[in-house]
Amino acid sequence: MAFTGKYELESQENYEEFLEVIGLLNVKTDHKVITEVVQNGKDFTWTQTIPNWTWSNSFTVGQDCELATMTGSKFQATVTMEGGKISIQFPQYLFTAEISEDKLIMHCITPGEKGLTFKRVNKRI
Repeated sequence: MAFTGKYELESQENYEEFLEVIGLLNVKTDHKVITEVVQNGKDFTWTQTIPNWTWSNSFTVGQDCELATMTGSKFQATVTMEGGKISIQFPQYLFTAEISEDKLIMHCITPGEKGLTFKRVNKRI
């Protein structure tokens, strides 16, 4: 499927600023995040890993799912996909992801006047 694969962080914009806005600046890392996506139709498992930490969510596009934030807090959201782009409304930001030229492009967009966009580009490995 389109998203299935293993990806390594290639570049990112507004990383520290994003962590500061969501109150997680203390978890900043210089490790290259590895993202593994398994897609089976509308079912996904999305896992991000750095040494000593793994964050994973499983979801079905179009259904209400229980997901976890980076800190492990649980929340409910309906995952959508439109035009090949996944969207998930996390409690503090909107997450989107798409494949472009065999790269996984992820955005986290915080709301409000002082909102910002954190962009991460990941190359397939």
